[in-house]
Amino acid sequence: MNEAAIGIFDSGMGGLTVMRALLDRLPNENFVYLGDTARLPYGTKSGETVLRYARQAADALIERDVKLLVIACNTASAYALGALQIAIPSIPVVGVIEPGAEAACAAAPNGRIAVIATEGTVNGGAYLRAIRQRNPRASIIQKACPLFVPMAEEGLTDGGIAAAVTQHYLAPLKSAAPDCLVLGCTHFPVLKNTIRDVIGSEIAIVDSAATTARAVKATLESKSLARNGLAPGERKFLVTDALERFVRVGQVFLDAAIDPAAVELIDLH
Repeated sequence: MNEAAIGIFDSGMGGLTVMRALLDRLPNENFVYLGDTARLPYGTKSGETVLRYARQAADALIERDVKLLVIACNTASAYALGALQIAIPSIPVVGVIEPGAEAACAAAPNGRIAVIATEGTVNGGAYLRAIRQRNPRASIIQKACPLFVPMAEEGLTDGGIAAAVTQHYLAPLKSAAPDCLVLGCTHFPVLKNTIRDVIGSEIAIVDSAATTARAVKATLESKSLARNGLAPGERKFLVTDALERFVRVGQVFLDAAIDPAAVELIDLH
């Protein structure tokens, strides 16, 4: 299993920010990424629908013999992590919420934490539970930012539109003076510069991608699943729609060019 790939899935391209962090920390591992671009966003779907989609994505990656599964989507982590861990006992399954909550508590010495996420993640309350497990006295404010996902997917990450929408969402959070702001959706890091301009320099920004990468590395080591050797790993991509657009826009999230020959169009069922 050491030579097998790490599987990653997301509703679209946002999970590529997690893959970028994984590539930085684990450059010699093989990766296969699945973006369910035909059905994004997950954040506006019901929990039952998200769970069904997550199971289908996981099945597609398991068919490719992955050794570890990363749910690189906060909404899917909120609704499907526990179910997938039970349904797939043969391989580790890692979500992004637990590592993000850990990082948030470390970045909030006064326990004041703001979370921005999709409607599904906010309504599911997964960050509230994960943070309070670590700090029961934490003061947590959440805000759904549903327009951030389509803005990120369309490349509207800076400029007047991005600034106006970000100001609309984050002004109430800034006035609450939190210690940190958790980017509770893997699409949101590409908006980090605009978010920083709006909230100022005194509020720490927590991106769960880096902490998820640390969790994945620790899991590989604890289970003796790390790839042997020093050769760079392979990168493969699966998408359910709009292959050409994924190649073009996905490089913004991955911060690297995506080889069209490495991208395959698939159906989930």
